Parts: sequence; C-alpha cells; structure tokens
Amino acid sequence: MLQKILPAFSSMKQFEKFLDSEYEIGVFLETHISQLTHIYQLSKQYKKKIIYHVDLIHGLKNDDYATEYICQEYKPYGLISTKSAVIMKAKQKGVVAIQRMFLIDSHALERSYRLVEKTKPDYIEVLPGAMPWMIKEVKERTNTKILAGGLIRSAKMVEEALDAGADGITTSNKELWNSFKENY
Repeated sequence: MLQKILPAFSSMKQFEKFLDSEYEIGVFLETHISQLTHIYQLSKQYKKKIIYHVDLIHGLKNDDYATEYICQEYKPYGLISTKSAVIMKAKQKGVVAIQRMFLIDSHALERSYRLVEKTKPDYIEVLPGAMPWMIKEVKERTNTKILAGGLIRSAKMVEEALDAGADGITTSNKELWNSFKENY
C-alpha cells in the first residue's frame, strides 16, 4: 500500500468527499448492509479502492460467512476486523487482511500478539495510533506492516507515527487528508 494517509469515513456524506479526493484507497468504518451495493457502484465508478471494517457493518455478522459474501459481492480492496475468522477468510479470498489491535493494557496486547501470530494478517491497525513507541514495538515484535489510527490529530503526530514505523495512517480528520494529499 503506497498511500500513507487512508481517509476513513462512516457516512455517505464523508464518503462523497473521499470520492472527490485524489486518494485512491479509503476506509469505510461504519455502514449498513443496505448501503453496500451503492458504495460498491460509486467506488467502481470513481476508481476507488475500499477497505471495510467488517465488525461495523450493521446487519451482517462479523464471521467468515459474511466475509465471504462481502468479498464475492463487493470486491473490497481490504477488510479490517478484530476477529480471526474474518482475517483468515479475507486472506483466503485474496483481500488485504487488516487485524485491528487495541492498545488497552499489557494483557490485551499479549492476547493481540497471539492472535496476530495465528492469523498472520497483511497489516495490523494499531489503536490508538498516537503512541509512536508502541507502533515501533508492535512492528518489531510481529514483523507485520502497521497502520496507525485513532487520536492522531495533527501533521506532527502523523509524522511521528510514520517515523516510528507505521506504513500508513487511517484518519477521519479531513484536515489531515488535505495536509498530506500531495504525499498520498
């Protein structure tokens, strides 16, 4: 994934702003199953690649059956999930698999490391991404590409996350979309 900023959105209005942007890849955080066909048609029309957060698609269970359905019907660029079944099915279907990892405490971190070892995702999305020292640790420990997301509020924080080893930043902050559009 060459794009350093991955615009994230959870409404059709935000999605339309993404469609009009120079960015090729975007992240749909939260949507309803009834919107998937429309999203797919628009993204195809605008030549955009969409990553869906499977856990936040209302009306679909976040399991391997739903993942297979999404992959077959809506041909996503990638899928994000905390669920190992989703990650493994996405990989099986040739879709970029992104394991979401919450940095809550040491216990959750160790549990996430075990899950990553099992699923071997293409990327790990580290949340919150505003902790560069943790981005570095997760990348070194897992030897997996990292996306940083959550609580990244300034261009300086983007640079710190990238300098710490993040391969990209997921953000719904439109100011950051605009600040980095030349470097997408």
